[in-house]
Amino acid sequence: MGLKVIGAGFGRTGTLSLKMALEKLGFNRCYHMLEVHSHPKHRSIWQDAHRGLSIDWDELFEGYEASVDWPSCNLWREQLAHFPDARVILSQRDPDSWYDSIMATIYKSSSASLLSEDEAIRAGGRWAMEIIWERLFDGRMEDREYVTGIFAQHNEQVIREVPPEKLLVFEARQGWQPLCDFLERDVPDEPYPRVNSTEDFEQRMSRR
Repeated sequence: MGLKVIGAGFGRTGTLSLKMALEKLGFNRCYHMLEVHSHPKHRSIWQDAHRGLSIDWDELFEGYEASVDWPSCNLWREQLAHFPDARVILSQRDPDSWYDSIMATIYKSSSASLLSEDEAIRAGGRWAMEIIWERLFDGRMEDREYVTGIFAQHNEQVIREVPPEKLLVFEARQGWQPLCDFLERDVPDEPYPRVNSTEDFEQRMSRR
């Protein structure tokens, strides 16, 4: 099958909504961080990939036609090299709003996991720290200027390196139209998905 859509936008840029939108448009299924929770064995594969080791992308993405969010988004180059016919979507949002969101949600959750009495939860927290917070941001998450600078640099690199005809720079507030135009799909007769707000995330974590 192989990937047809590669999401290059960092987590908390509307990636879960984008996952749902892509699946609604027929790109079944779309890989997202939630998939890692369902496939714990994938963690070691992603660790190898982030360390620069060769992995079997076809096996990892078997049954998937799209990918978004961490842990895949910052390996968009490797995915595009392996799936050269895929299109790239760079989901974006205001840098300060994005920083506030990650600090209140996924970084907070990763940090809390390290203190859990459950070894499996602690292992998940260490994994997230290694491949996201330490590798991408050098463990400097309290430094807003530094972290938002990495965010901006990543977005600039995607825009600079991906051929324009293969790239959509997208914000969730734009809704269906630019996404459907880019992917040559009809606009669904329903609102664009709006899920996983900071409040939604906090409620889900409290239930866990």
